[in-house]
Amino acid sequence: MNTKNIVTPGQRLGFAQDYVSGPGTYVRGNLLYASVVGMKRVTKQTTGESPMLTVSREKQQSAIPEVYSIITGKVIRITPKEAVVSIMVVGNSPCKEDFQGIIRQQDIRATERDKVKIYNSFRPGDIIRAEVISLGDARSYYLSTAKNELGVIYAQSIEGAAMIPISWQEMQCTKTKTTEFRKCAKPF
Repeated sequence: MNTKNIVTPGQRLGFAQDYVSGPGTYVRGNLLYASVVGMKRVTKQTTGESPMLTVSREKQQSAIPEVYSIITGKVIRITPKEAVVSIMVVGNSPCKEDFQGIIRQQDIRATERDKVKIYNSFRPGDIIRAEVISLGDARSYYLSTAKNELGVIYAQSIEGAAMIPISWQEMQCTKTKTTEFRKCAKPF
């Protein structure tokens, strides 16, 4: 990689009359400046036009969970007190980095919090929709499924077949018709 082509915001790139301003650049006065960190590229235009100067980022920004954002994730582990979730999507943007969330026993349902059992709400491999309620500690975000539209959105039965929700707390195997407990998300 040629480090001479790496530019930072506000760095002067050239004169505005010599180039066409492209993405990642801006014109102030008669000078062209970089507006983002990235690689400077000059693209030749059709005959008679000035070349286009662009600055492109090497990596796109990953979606980052924030408080009150809705995430989609996969349950990777459960304990008697919490479920550990791998966050895959924030809002409608996929995560390029690995984020981990925790759903505590008291954050699963809005009512009867003391009667909730993690194993009756989630199983490893379930795909869930949850809300970020706190940034948590250095390792995990704290998540909640206490709203009706939050909870398990996809699950597989013990037999390996897809399951469909039949109530807010039960899903049924499409193959064997057996039911299993889950904290189901209300479909949109």
